[in-house]
Amino acid sequence: MFIDSHCHLDRLDLSKHNNSLSELLDDARARGVSKMLCVGIDMNLYPNMLNAIEGQKDVYASVGIHPCHVVESPWNEQQMRAAVAENSRVVALGETGMDLYYTADTQEIQEQSFANHLKLGSELDLPVIIHTRDAREETLKVMADHADPKTAGVMHCFTETLEMAQRSIEMGFMISFSGIITFKNAADLREVVKAVPLDMFLIETDSPYLAPIPYRGKPNQPGHVAEVAKCIAELRGISLEEVAERSADNFHRLFKRAV
Repeated sequence: MFIDSHCHLDRLDLSKHNNSLSELLDDARARGVSKMLCVGIDMNLYPNMLNAIEGQKDVYASVGIHPCHVVESPWNEQQMRAAVAENSRVVALGETGMDLYYTADTQEIQEQSFANHLKLGSELDLPVIIHTRDAREETLKVMADHADPKTAGVMHCFTETLEMAQRSIEMGFMISFSGIITFKNAADLREVVKAVPLDMFLIETDSPYLAPIPYRGKPNQPGHVAEVAKCIAELRGISLEEVAERSADNFHRLFKRAV
């Protein structure tokens, strides 16, 4: 069974599923998806995210502030602590991190928010989900300064170099691969897939974004995580069942509350 370790279920287009998240998720379950982690990006949007996934017993949640949302959703530690305490299905903090592609003008605020997530994650024994774009060294510096290897987290939707993957792994962070690994222009990334240890990787969709081949150009959904797993199996020369089992084991080892 597959686990989609990163999706945004509150942002899916449900128009082709009778406006029913349950119907869309039933399709994912029929494709072998046993659990999903719905990831928060903005504290203003967080209540609606929880409402969207209410009643879905195989869906877990994270709470956090995406680096592109640090202005409209500034860090509030009391609010973050309350969100974790009030919902047992919250298994991680994030996504947080650094994005200097879209919002380089807020670099200082991003760095502080990112550091705050890491410090609180250490205190609450929660892993942290990290986004990085055009900020390789900046991201690694904040991690080196503030990450706790005991809780660590995951580099989500990884598109960076093997060196960054290795440095992240040394700090205890797993590497999560999305449908991008199936793209024709992702040859370098596929080399990273081959090199990451099998006890340090996850699979994800980042739905509704980044649909893998053969769905590229269409809205992504959790059921498509199987295509990510198939690509990894082919690249590593192992069975699809082993990819599913190892990635699920890794997920449960990292997100200890997702039981």
